[in-house]
Amino acid sequence: MHRRLATALAASTLALITVAATATAADAVPADKPQVLSSWTQTSASSYNLWAAARANQAAWSTYEFDWSTDYCSSSPDNPFGFPFAISCARHDFGYRNYKAAGSFSANKARLDSALYEDLKRVCANYSGATKSACDGTAWTYYQAVKAFG
Repeated sequence: MHRRLATALAASTLALITVAATATAADAVPADKPQVLSSWTQTSASSYNLWAAARANQAAWSTYEFDWSTDYCSSSPDNPFGFPFAISCARHDFGYRNYKAAGSFSANKARLDSALYEDLKRVCANYSGATKSACDGTAWTYYQAVKAFG
């Protein structure tokens, strides 16, 4: 009888430790992760700047367990015709990867694609004349590609 009771207590204790460890691991990710993710993936320049600052200091955000990986502009050139699109593509990847992990990609894809386009247009704002027109046209093409195939 004592042996059964000891075995049952040991099993119960192990189950409680497992539950506690799981709860602690789940609690490690801050509850405001969805709000932070949203604030870094809007179409505005201020949202881009918040994301860029966080990207430059990823260690400070490690408890959020964000996926910072990127392949930049995937199979398209990262700097087409010399236009520096790579970092805009990295933010786009950040949004895609993290919303997919959160299970809410479909609800956010259109905004993420629009944010990419706004980021690319901000890159193009640094040019003028025919070069700006070429940049704007390339940005539009990238946007249409991610809308259709992203």
